[in-house]
Amino acid sequence: MLKKIFRQISKSSSDENFLHFTESVEVVISKILSLAMILVILVSVCDLLIFLAKELVTHTDTLLKDTLFVIFGLFLNVLIALEILENITAYLKKHVIQVELVIVTSLIAVSRKIIILDLEKKTAADLIGLAIAIFALSISYLIVRHTNKEKD
Repeated sequence: MLKKIFRQISKSSSDENFLHFTESVEVVISKILSLAMILVILVSVCDLLIFLAKELVTHTDTLLKDTLFVIFGLFLNVLIALEILENITAYLKKHVIQVELVIVTSLIAVSRKIIILDLEKKTAADLIGLAIAIFALSISYLIVRHTNKEKD
C-alpha cells in the first residue's frame, strides 16, 4: 500500500507533468495579461480622445504650439500598448518570446521619450543615455533581424 502511494506521488511529480502544469499556468497568465492590456488600450484611447476634444474646444488657436508633444506622447502610449499586446498574443500563438518584437517595442518607447523630451529640464547625461539606448537597441535589432533571416 505504501509503495503504491509512493508510485502515485512520483508519477504525478514527474518532469513531464510538472512542465505541462507550468505551461498551463503561463498560458492562463498570458490570457489575463492580454485582457488587462486590452483594457489599458481602451482607456488610453479614451484618454487621448478626451484630451484632444478638450484641447480642440478650449485652445483652437494654440493647439499645435502648446500641446502637440503631449498629443504625440498619448498617441505613442497607445502604440506601445498595442505592441505589448502583440508581444503577448505572439507568445500565446508560438509559446516563444519574440525578441525582435520586444526590441521594436523598446525602440518605440525610447522614441516616445525623445519626442516628448523637454530639453530645458534635461541634462547632457540624459541625452547621452537616450542616445546610447537607441544605439544599443538599433544594433540589437539589426543582429536579431539578420539572425532570423539566416534561419529562414
